[in-house]
Amino acid sequence: MPTETTAAAVVAQYADRLSGQPADYDALLELIGDARFVLLGEASHGTHEFYAERATITRRLIEEKRFDALAIEGDWPDARCVSRYVRGEGEARTAVEALAEFTRFPTWMWRNWPMADFVQWLRDSNDARAAGEAKTGVYGIDLYSLHASMRSVIRHLQQVDPGAARIARERYACFDHFGEEAQVYGFMTRTGAAESCEREAIAQLLDMQRLAMETVHRDRSTAEEDAFYAEQNARVVAHAERYYRSMFLGNVSTWNLRDEHMVQTIEAIAAFLDRRVGRSRIVVWAHNSHVGDARATEMGRRGELNVGQLLRERHGDDCFSVGFTTHRGTVTAASDWDEPAERKRVRESREDSHERVLHDSGVPRFLLRLRRSAELRETLSSPRLERAIGVVYRPETERQSHYFRARLADQFDALIHLDTTRAVEPLDPAARWSDGERDELPETYPSGM
Repeated sequence: MPTETTAAAVVAQYADRLSGQPADYDALLELIGDARFVLLGEASHGTHEFYAERATITRRLIEEKRFDALAIEGDWPDARCVSRYVRGEGEARTAVEALAEFTRFPTWMWRNWPMADFVQWLRDSNDARAAGEAKTGVYGIDLYSLHASMRSVIRHLQQVDPGAARIARERYACFDHFGEEAQVYGFMTRTGAAESCEREAIAQLLDMQRLAMETVHRDRSTAEEDAFYAEQNARVVAHAERYYRSMFLGNVSTWNLRDEHMVQTIEAIAAFLDRRVGRSRIVVWAHNSHVGDARATEMGRRGELNVGQLLRERHGDDCFSVGFTTHRGTVTAASDWDEPAERKRVRESREDSHERVLHDSGVPRFLLRLRRSAELRETLSSPRLERAIGVVYRPETERQSHYFRARLADQFDALIHLDTTRAVEPLDPAARWSDGERDELPETYPSGM
């Protein structure tokens, strides 16, 4: 492994400095070329700059390379409200209203101001297109919407086939006595206290697939799109049922089930759009831990796979992934699951991390084209720690909670480093986020022990 001083010098030599202008990403768009799936990551779910820079890149991909869709690490039914708004449909009057369906924890992940700004830009961009020209949509690829997706399936069938709606309602009634908490369903079925609803969920998915296929052959207008959304909601139910039932196994199965579902959803969106626009192209916004290749990380050694790995394996050069990192700043995160959003101080990166090498380059904001030179690849192929902050941030246990080993040059195709970043502002900030009390560093900083 090169010394950290040498590694930082190599990074500085090959860094493309970012000035805050869209033209900063000329080299990145050239690298992306004709890739069909562009995966834009983030090192946390609560950093303003990650949302803003992804939006800048995505705007250029839509305007200059005619990308057809944005797929986000969010729930399928919630994202449909956004998609309808940006295409001039639905009842939402503003971008903020279009994001109102994102009510599940963590609400700030998609209900934040940079996201609202991008949604409004997307609406304006679509409005400016010529009559009959395809409009860019927004799709959710996650699987946490078990009950919302069941309701969506039944609502769709009530409109097109009341008899089929009755059958769906009877099947999904299997879930009723577990309440709205899907974890309760998982615990009860895994411990043998209740029978699973697997058979009912799969039967309904098969029915929705048949209905969607019939609709494709009969009608390629709004009815086909509605059938596609309904079919995908049934797929979410079937996959979520299996996911929650696997939660209590204590192994990697739930992570793999979730990322396999995300990939299946991305490919289903691509297949649906292909029938409308030819060879469709999709931008994906998700955490680094999903879009970077798991084979280059500790995740892979534990048997975990992810979206970046699966899309690379299936689509080769048609997949291009971009990671994002930061050294210090603030972040919007909770102290535990289902707790309020707080604005927290992010500790300076560890001395044995990739982020510290990037910081020590002395370049505050830059793009790294990781295939640019053998020297750069060799430097960043050495295993080092990499930080990952999700919706929960625990600085007092940061090494155990938020770092894992990775070979950066094998994990991503390109990397964007923003040395100092700030917390993303939620659309509905709670007092604990707004008062700034978390801006003060703990007395034990930097050790945190």
